[in-house]
Amino acid sequence: MKKKMKEEQDRAAADGPVSWIETSGSVSRQFQFESNGVLSMKVVDDSRTVVHRVVDSFLNKFFPSGYPYSVNEGYLRYTKFRALQHFSSAALSVLSTQSLLFAAGLRPTPAQATAVSWVLKDGMQHVGKLICSNLGARMDSEPKLWRILADVLYDLGTGLEVLSPLCPQLFLEMAGLGNFAKGMAVVAARATRLPIYSSFAKEGNLSDLFAKGEAISTLFNVVGIGAGIQLASTICSSMQGKMIAGPLLSVVHVYCVIEEMRAAPVNTLNPQRTAMIVADFIKTGKISSPADLRYKEDLIFTGRLIEDAGNVKVGRDLHKVVKPSKLCKLKGVFPEEKFLLCHGEKWTDMVLEHDATGEDALRGWLVAAYAANLGKTGYEPNMTVLQEAYDKMNSVFSTFLSQLQTKGWHTDYFLDGTGSRFAW
Repeated sequence: MKKKMKEEQDRAAADGPVSWIETSGSVSRQFQFESNGVLSMKVVDDSRTVVHRVVDSFLNKFFPSGYPYSVNEGYLRYTKFRALQHFSSAALSVLSTQSLLFAAGLRPTPAQATAVSWVLKDGMQHVGKLICSNLGARMDSEPKLWRILADVLYDLGTGLEVLSPLCPQLFLEMAGLGNFAKGMAVVAARATRLPIYSSFAKEGNLSDLFAKGEAISTLFNVVGIGAGIQLASTICSSMQGKMIAGPLLSVVHVYCVIEEMRAAPVNTLNPQRTAMIVADFIKTGKISSPADLRYKEDLIFTGRLIEDAGNVKVGRDLHKVVKPSKLCKLKGVFPEEKFLLCHGEKWTDMVLEHDATGEDALRGWLVAAYAANLGKTGYEPNMTVLQEAYDKMNSVFSTFLSQLQTKGWHTDYFLDGTGSRFAW
């Protein structure tokens, strides 16, 4: 065996090294297999300007491989506002820490008591995390709303910390409440990070997106800390300075988060996005893509009813929606379906079975929308109208679903938060 390997190495040495040149953009690289099997590489020609080289280096370190073709629309806008958000947040945190230390130093108590107060203050953050962890299903359904709420809570907590020197006798109460709010914010921000990143993943590159996004966050956190230290030692060395700079940084912070969320083309089905898809389809016969809907979403009042989609409200308890005398009749209209529809004066309730998917929710929503349109033409919303709407839905659903999936929507599940479901 050793003799055979030696003969192969001698033959490779006699043939000489194998080399080739690869050109990518303005850069030519020579690759070469040495006689010992080692691959070496050297740049043969690089006609890029210095600025171009710096930009390429930055993109390689802070953007996913293959950018911009490896991500969905809106990623650059999302990243720009994310960077500014982390910058302002880091600067604000420096000011709040300075205020906390100042407030703790004013307390006329021994150092041991101050240390105990500090530990109790940090303990409140863990309480906030535990409470917020119970809201995970709501965050899956509305990641944009909870991401915004997370930063509002964080800024409220930071604001209490900044104000703590004004009433040092209430240091523990203010710092504890501040950390409680920040604890909830941390859980909400982390829980919603993955759905947001997933909306940009285009080529199975979620890990790369996540890593590069965190790199951007870290970079601008460091820059923001530097800016915060500079502010704390100059303009914000007094309480008056903090009262001016703090709210300004907070406004920038929350505005950036809102713009980030507007840029994210989330492609999962929740009540609001499903209603918007159905409304557009009823009106135009076309399917809106996640990128089309992102700027139309209501980021705060997510439970709004959409008239063109049948004013559907999903997730109410079955016993509150349907009277026992009507239950068998409604189930008889759609015996094979995993949803029930009950028309009310102001809205139509839809209740899903416990194992209903996104496709089931879409079927129910289309029936409600068609029934509402028939109601506008003078028909009363009775069983006959529901049956007619159901037949119309069946006639278009296969085409509707195919176009929906082509546009990039995930239809295998429906995220209704903590909405109530039923089982027979």
